[in-house]
Parts: sequence; C-alpha cells; structure tokens
Amino acid sequence: MFLEKTKGPHVSGWIEVICGSMFSGKTEELIRRLRRALIAQQKVEIFKPAMDVRYAEEEVVSHDQNSIPSTTVQSASQILFYSADYNVIGIDEAQFFDHELADVCNKLADQGKRVIIAGLDMDYKGNPFGPMPSLLAISDYVTKLHAICMECGDLANFSYRKSGDENIIQLGETDIYEPLCRKHFRERMGKKNPGKQ
Repeated sequence: MFLEKTKGPHVSGWIEVICGSMFSGKTEELIRRLRRALIAQQKVEIFKPAMDVRYAEEEVVSHDQNSIPSTTVQSASQILFYSADYNVIGIDEAQFFDHELADVCNKLADQGKRVIIAGLDMDYKGNPFGPMPSLLAISDYVTKLHAICMECGDLANFSYRKSGDENIIQLGETDIYEPLCRKHFRERMGKKNPGKQ
C-alpha cells in the first residue's frame, strides 16, 4: 500500500504502521515507501533508536542490505524536534522506543505529516512489544507482514529466540532468531519452558 499525499488547503496527516515478525520485510517495506516519497519530491526524514547499530549507525538497513540515510535519536521526543522541515517521517524499530512514541506520532500527524512506522508487534515471548500496541491502535493504516516458518514453510508471525537470554531486548539476526508459525512457536516455547505453555 502506498498513499500519495495530496496537495491542497485541507491536507491532513496520517499514521501508517508496518508490523510483523523478524525477517518479514518490515524495514524493506518502510524503505520502499520512503523512496517513493522521495521520488515524489517530498521532504523525507527517517529516524531509528540509538541502540540499533546492527548494520550501520547512520542508516536504516534491511536484512537484504537495502539502506536509506537516517537520524539516530535517544528518545521519541527528539523526533518532534528534528521533524519540523519534513512532510514524511519514517520511524524504524519502533518497538525499541519509549511509550511516548504514540503521542509523538499523533502530534506529527496532526501537523499534517505522513508518519510511517515499522516495528515488531510481538517480543520473543509472543507478547505485545513496547509502544507497538498503542501505535496500532492510533494508526490510520496497518500492514501486517509475515515471514516464512523455518520449521514447516507456512506463514510465520512469531520471532523465536534460539538463545536462552531472558532480556526482552536482545539485538540479533539469524544467529539468535528465527521466524516460526504459531504451532511451531508454541511447541518450541513449550520445550524451552516446560509447564509454562
């Protein structure tokens, strides 16, 4: 889905959320939408949390190595400060931001900006992740993407953590995470935590 921003005296902003499991193509879709906005000669800025340094410090990079320049911020409130001169605001890895992000996105949309957010909707335990539930609730448009289950090849919407680390946030790639369908996610979690599933 791509919504071209119309011109006119009554232009209003909106919020788009791209969510799903790891390896579902969220960042790829975010970059695609932002590149189209650039082709349309709109003023675009993309933000990412300072903790996300897996591929590059000043770029948002997809698992397929597509990239776009970005601004790194420590908190959601900084996005408001840096967004004044832009029409389209991209936010990657939204799950890592503080809960103020939903309020920030509402303010940006109320200023007439198109806000495009990408993030994991669930953590490695299958629970709603960070500010994502609030963002999904206030968004005008939601795109849920799926990966492919590494166990059976079905659609996957869970990010299974192979390591035993219990921290909610652990940056990693295929060495630590794999996408699984509901059935195989529940089976694996049951083996890892007998009696809890």
